[in-house]
Amino acid sequence: MAGCLLIVAAVLSTVGVVAGNGSLLQWSWVVWGVGVLLLIRNARLRRRYGTPEALKASAEAGDMKALRSLAMLAKLQDDFDEAERLLRIGVAAGDRESMWEMGRLVEHRDGLEASEPWFRMAAERGHWAARRFFRPGHALNLDGTNPLFKVDGPDAQAPG
Repeated sequence: MAGCLLIVAAVLSTVGVVAGNGSLLQWSWVVWGVGVLLLIRNARLRRRYGTPEALKASAEAGDMKALRSLAMLAKLQDDFDEAERLLRIGVAAGDRESMWEMGRLVEHRDGLEASEPWFRMAAERGHWAARRFFRPGHALNLDGTNPLFKVDGPDAQAPG
């Protein structure tokens, strides 16, 4: 991702200079910055885990970030069963990022409607992107009848 952003930034910069477009140059600086920040983040992750064995050991020791990383690697390799197994461990531990990723996995396999319980679980625990799905007019609340928190009836919940 970082490499792609740096390529896009280079293209934006080149086109901005050739065309004399100041707005394009400003956007290229933003993209350069994000790309460099992602490179730094990736270098830190590589330094933290180092080898696949170290990543697995960290996941087994309860490091949720390592567990999610293993799940995403499995997903990239089209091993959805293994990705789901790993994410369920994170969900059981109460990791809201695992809930979000589980929603994304289910959405990829079975569609948005099937992923709703996972996104709701993440949203109820404060995952900002999942919460957006339940705003009126957004993906899981298009007509406004599926709010994140029910405000009437015996099962009423307060925002948390």
